[in-house]
Amino acid sequence: MSVLGVVALFVALLAVVAGSVPRCRPGLPVAAVVAAGTSLLVTAAHLTGPVVAGPGGDALSMAESVVLTALTGVVVRFVPGRRAAVLAALVALAAATWLLRVFDAASPLEAVGACAFWGAGAALAAAVGGHLRHTEVRQARAVAGTRLELRLRLARDLHDYLAHDISEMVAHAQAGTVAGDPREALGRVEAAGQRALAMLDRTLDMLHHDTLNHDTLHHDTLHHHIPLTPGGDLEGIREAAGRFAAAGPARVELTLEAADVPPETSALAYRVVLEGLTNIRRHAPQARLVGLRVSASAGSLDLSLTNDGVRAAQPVGRRGGTGLAALTSLVEAHGGELRAAAVPQGWSLTVRLPLAQSPEWPPASSSPTTRKASAAPSG
Repeated sequence: MSVLGVVALFVALLAVVAGSVPRCRPGLPVAAVVAAGTSLLVTAAHLTGPVVAGPGGDALSMAESVVLTALTGVVVRFVPGRRAAVLAALVALAAATWLLRVFDAASPLEAVGACAFWGAGAALAAAVGGHLRHTEVRQARAVAGTRLELRLRLARDLHDYLAHDISEMVAHAQAGTVAGDPREALGRVEAAGQRALAMLDRTLDMLHHDTLNHDTLHHDTLHHHIPLTPGGDLEGIREAAGRFAAAGPARVELTLEAADVPPETSALAYRVVLEGLTNIRRHAPQARLVGLRVSASAGSLDLSLTNDGVRAAQPVGRRGGTGLAALTSLVEAHGGELRAAAVPQGWSLTVRLPLAQSPEWPPASSSPTTRKASAAPSG
C-alpha cells in the first residue's frame, strides 16, 4: 500500500474518533473531505498505473474501506445541514471504489456492480447514522415542547392565582380610601400580598426542582412528577367568597353541597372560582349580587357563578384577555366542560368536572356547544 493509502486510512480513523468527541466535531467535515479525497486519489493512481499495491496492501485497503464505511455513518450523524449529504456521498464513494485497486473487472458494468455491492455497507451505515440523528432531533423537539408547555402552565398558574390576590389588594385599597376603617383595609391588603408572595415562593421552588433538568424533563414527568402550584380545596372556595364579599360592595350567596371530592377536582374548582371572581371584580365592578353554587351529583362536580354586573343587553366595552380561554382549555384537559354566556340576570359561568372515583361520568364531550366559552371579558 502506498504512503497516500496509509494517510487516507489514518485520516479516516481520526475523523471517526472526531465524531465521537463533541469538542472535535467542528473539524469533522474537513477530516472527512481529506480522508475521502486521499482515498479516491489512491484508487485513481492504482487505476492509471503509477501506484502498485505492495505486500499487505489489500488488507490495509480493506481496512481503509471499513473505516470509511463507518465514517459515512458518523458524517450523517453529526455534520450539520446539507453538508452531511454531500460529504456522506463523497465518503461512501471512496469506501465503495477501493475495490478497483484489487479487482480486475471484465467490463465497466461489472466494475460498477462490484462497487455498488461493496457500497451497500456505506449505505447501511448512512441509514443508521440518519436514524440516530432523527431520534436525537425528535427527542430535542419533545424536550423543547415540554419546556414550552411547562412555561405556559406556569403562566396560567401565575395569572389565575396572582391576579386574584392583586385585584383583591386593589379593591381593599380603593375601599379604604372611600369608606370603612383604613387600618382594616390595610390589614387585608397585607394578607392578600402575603398570599401573592407565598405563591411566588412556591413557583420559584418548583422552578428549582431537580425534575426540571434536561435529562429528566419528559411529557410524563410534566404531568405526573413536577409539582405545580397548589390549588386549594372546597373550603378554600368558601374563604375566597368571603374575602371577595369583604373587598367590595357585592354580596355573595354561596351554596356548597359537595363532599368527598377528589383533591385534584376540588383544586380545579377552586381555581375556576378564583378566575370567575377576579373577572367579576375587573369587568363587572358594579355587581351587587354574586351567586356561587357548588354541588356534586351524577358523577360530576357542578359549579355555577353568576353576577348582575353585566347585562345581556349591555355591550361589552373593553376587550377581554386570555384568562377564560386558558381556563376553558384547562377544564377540558381534565375531561370537564365550561360555558360562559350572558343571561337575563347578568353573566353566568357554569362548569362540570368529572369525579375521578365515579364511573358515571361519560367521556369528555366533543360538542362545541358544551365545550366552548363565548367571547366573554376575561382577565
